[in-house]
Amino acid sequence: MSPHRASLRERKRVAMLEALERAAVELAAEHGYDHVTVEMISEACMTSPRTFYNYLGSKEAAILGPRTPFASPEQVERFVHERGPDVLVDFLSMVIDSLTETPVDRELYQLRQRVIYTTPELSAKRLAIDGELEARYRAVIAERFRAAGRLEATDAQLDDEAHMVIALARGVLTYTAAKWYEPGFDRTVRELIEDSIELVKRVLGDPSEPLD
Repeated sequence: MSPHRASLRERKRVAMLEALERAAVELAAEHGYDHVTVEMISEACMTSPRTFYNYLGSKEAAILGPRTPFASPEQVERFVHERGPDVLVDFLSMVIDSLTETPVDRELYQLRQRVIYTTPELSAKRLAIDGELEARYRAVIAERFRAAGRLEATDAQLDDEAHMVIALARGVLTYTAAKWYEPGFDRTVRELIEDSIELVKRVLGDPSEPLD
C-alpha cells in the first residue's frame, strides 16, 4: 500500500472517530446520557452500529473521549533528572507538553465536560481514570525527589509532597480552563498555559516586586 493511500485511510479513520464522538456528546447534551443509544449516534453519522462498536466499543467511551495522555518517557526523564529550581513549574511544563501535542476542540471539550459532570456514572468513571493518572504522576514526582538526594524522607512523606504538587497543579489548570472558557478567547491553549506558568512563577517569587 502506498504512503498516500495509508495516509488517506488514517485521515478517514480519524474523521469518523471525531464525528462519532461529537454526535454522541451533542445527543447526550440534548437528550440526556441515559436516553441516547448507539443506534441514534450511528444514524447521526450515517453509519452502522457495527462501525460504531469497531471504533469506540461503548457509548460511555464515546462520551468520555480519549484518556488524558501521560507524559512521554523523554518528558519524564527531563523532569526527573534535568531539574529546575521549582518542582511545581517543572511539573506543569511537563504536563502541558503532553496535553498540547494534540489540538483540542474547545466547544466540544466544554460540552463533553458538561455532560460528564451532570451524569453521575460518567463523573465517577472520570474521577477513577484521573485518579489512576495522578497515582502515576505521584510516583514520577517522588522519583524526582529521590534523584535530588531526598533519601532521608520516607516513602509516605514523599508521596504526601507529590500529592500536594499535583493538587497545586490542578488548581493552576482549573484557573487556566476558566480563562479558556471566557468569551472572545482567541489564543492558543499553549499560550494561555504558558502565561499561567509565568503567573505561578511570579506568585512563588515575590509578587510585591514590579513587573519588567
